[in-house]
Amino acid sequence: MTLIDGKAVSTLVKGRVADEIKEKNLSVGLAVILVGENPASKIYVANKKKACEAIGINSYEYILPEDTTEQELLALVETLNNDSKVNGILCQLPLPKHLDEKTVINAISPEKDVDAFHPVNVGKIMIGDYDFLPCTPAGIMEMLKHYNIDVTGKRCVVIGRSNIVGKPMAMLLLHSNGTVTVCHSKTENLADITRNADILVAAVGKAKFVTEDMVKDGAVVIDVGMNRIDGKLCGDVDFESVSKKASFITPVPGGVGPMTIAMLMKNTLTAAKKQNKVE
Repeated sequence: MTLIDGKAVSTLVKGRVADEIKEKNLSVGLAVILVGENPASKIYVANKKKACEAIGINSYEYILPEDTTEQELLALVETLNNDSKVNGILCQLPLPKHLDEKTVINAISPEKDVDAFHPVNVGKIMIGDYDFLPCTPAGIMEMLKHYNIDVTGKRCVVIGRSNIVGKPMAMLLLHSNGTVTVCHSKTENLADITRNADILVAAVGKAKFVTEDMVKDGAVVIDVGMNRIDGKLCGDVDFESVSKKASFITPVPGGVGPMTIAMLMKNTLTAAKKQNKVE
């Protein structure tokens, strides 16, 4: 069994981004908006800021109070859309209940949508002609590439159908010539399907949901879950038992997580190059 080291791969990706920024003498800016006091979101935002500083991206932070109105938030997005110093805009989700995520995502200019959540970018991913990819699925593809795991002809099963991970993940595996099945909470006989998977991606948000009996011998297992049990971080896969059967597996923490931020940095550089017409 080989442990897929997301930290190591993310360091390589961030290194390449930093080198290109220097080499092309680019000024790259990322604006991050955080509304309210969600503790997990605060940690993410701090990590994003740290990554930006480390590789030479200017980080602009907008921390807004919980009771910010939709009008105020949309006005800020509009200002950032028109600010040439800002190449990428990211609004940290989830938003407080009174704000409509869809409206906010749709307000971000597709050229600056480095999360790739805007319907324009989602449509481009669907047809396989895209500028940005959602950071988590893109990070997973990068890890598979790094470990020479060929997707062509493989049976791929994605558990979870969210717009952020499940759906785009399925599309990227399909673009890489995988045969893809998407499972979810209404799927019947789930274990029968997952046991056929050469590549299994768990993005379901339930701690240790994927057990040993659901995985075939020699499968590649990618764990997107970030759950806490007694304050300890764990994934959607029961690592202890599944790692005995898998040929490759991502740990939690240290697997998919670091890749998400690395790919955000890559998307922000891509946005800056496109906006400045740099090849």
